Amino acid sequence: QYGNLKSHRRTHSGVTPYSCSKCTKTFSHSGSISTHKRIHTGEKPYSGPQCHQAFSESGSLKRHKRTHSGVTPYICSKCTKSFLLSQHLRTHMRSHTGEKPYPCPQCDQAFSESGHLNSHKRTHSGVTPYSFSKCTKSFSRSNILSVHMRIHTGEKPYPCPQCDQAFSVLGTLKSHQMTHTGD
Repeated sequence: QYGNLKSHRRTHSGVTPYSCSKCTKTFSHSGSISTHKRIHTGEKPYSGPQCHQAFSESGSLKRHKRTHSGVTPYICSKCTKSFLLSQHLRTHMRSHTGEKPYPCPQCDQAFSESGHLNSHKRTHSGVTPYSFSKCTKSFSRSNILSVHMRIHTGEKPYPCPQCDQAFSVLGTLKSHQMTHTGD
């Protein structure tokens, strides 16, 4: 029992006596170093019966199993949505609170998700990693590329519910719908 208490105290003190021989990472528990070493060896001892995916940690397998069962145990207290992972619920809660913890260092915009901030930063840097082989255009965000590709494919996934027209961009459909209402 004393060994467990001693090990637990290290999590509070910041003492990390276990170091990885392959990189500079250190850990407070011997079990953590064992799990970490699988990054270097590629060992994935945990696999499920339903598919061929394997994982280096038992917790990762447990979370993955939920994708097969459809279990979404993390339920929003403000609405009816539920989530597979706790971090997805935390991110969703920001839609209720309005919290935007990821500010852009170059302008006054802030974002609820780090990925949205990273995409936004490309507007400042001019980096456009998403390109289409049928033309020379490239874009800073993948969703803009998806919309652009509809020009080439002719896809119009947004039909007007009041007439037989369809549109490739949701915003264009919304503008069109105003012609029906007169707004």
